[in-house]
Amino acid sequence: QVQLVESGGGLVQPGGSLRLSCAVSGSIFSLLAIAWYRQAPGEQRELVADITRGGTATYADSVKGRFTISRENIRNTAYLQMNSLKPEDTAVYYCNAVGRSVNNWGQGTQVTVSS
Repeated sequence: QVQLVESGGGLVQPGGSLRLSCAVSGSIFSLLAIAWYRQAPGEQRELVADITRGGTATYADSVKGRFTISRENIRNTAYLQMNSLKPEDTAVYYCNAVGRSVNNWGQGTQVTVSS
């Protein structure tokens, strides 16, 4: 069973930075594609960034140039580095792992950008 645990959320001022982590249990992390989604109150969940098994990353237009997704296979962990945060980045951020017979989600971590 693949389980995901996000961490690193919190309250930050506009212009600040946070790094989210997604720790994935099991031994198949290197075979999984990883994505970060977010959901603001009253909004649909949206894709923020994803990274393939080979390390190719893609980003939503709203975060390009500010966010960086990465993965560290030896630690079974993916990251989302978020810089130049804006109030509109406020949301619950979820990690998603996809592979053969796997499509699992973490519990989410709250990110609040406010002065």
